[in-house]
Amino acid sequence: MDIRSPRRRTTQERLYEAAVTLFAEKGFSATTVEEIAERAGVAKGTVYYNFGSKTELFEELLRHGVGQLTTGLRKAAEETTVRGGSRVEALDAMVRAGLGFMDRYPSFTQLYVAELWRTNRAWQSTLLVVREQAVAVVREVLREAVESGELGEEVDEELTAAALVGMVLVAALDWQAFQPERSLDEVHSTLSRLLRGLVREDRPSPGS
Repeated sequence: MDIRSPRRRTTQERLYEAAVTLFAEKGFSATTVEEIAERAGVAKGTVYYNFGSKTELFEELLRHGVGQLTTGLRKAAEETTVRGGSRVEALDAMVRAGLGFMDRYPSFTQLYVAELWRTNRAWQSTLLVVREQAVAVVREVLREAVESGELGEEVDEELTAAALVGMVLVAALDWQAFQPERSLDEVHSTLSRLLRGLVREDRPSPGS
């Protein structure tokens, strides 16, 4: 249960929004607490009151962002279940939900992916925990798909779950950076075909 007051939650949301934009633009080290406070429209002391330090703010930002992503993935799977959909359909719905989240929060997506490649950060343990939360939701649905016979028992649930999350992250970044003219429907449709194994291997060779 979240015991924070609505006013404090609103303030923290503003700080998250300001911090993630600045961190993505300038990097963690180059961003100052003063800049975060100014971007959020609050006093510098408000940042310390809510988070204690810039590092703590960054860790909470990771928890908050990935927590929202995880909630969205779980909701997509649950809604598919309510509609009577299969587990593969639930995975497809999670792919779309992940793309939708990254489309809404591109700065957070850039920041999160960049931090995944760094191993010397003070918040590395936090990053590993929140990554596992997102992957675990996908892994659970994969396991259900295997148990129901929709997927074969040879599926490596751990690696496949990580691969699906990674696929969505990388595709979203490429979409945002290099193919922004594409719609969410287009990107999802392509990833959906990959997920379902519908990419034909017997396509004609060049010149045939």
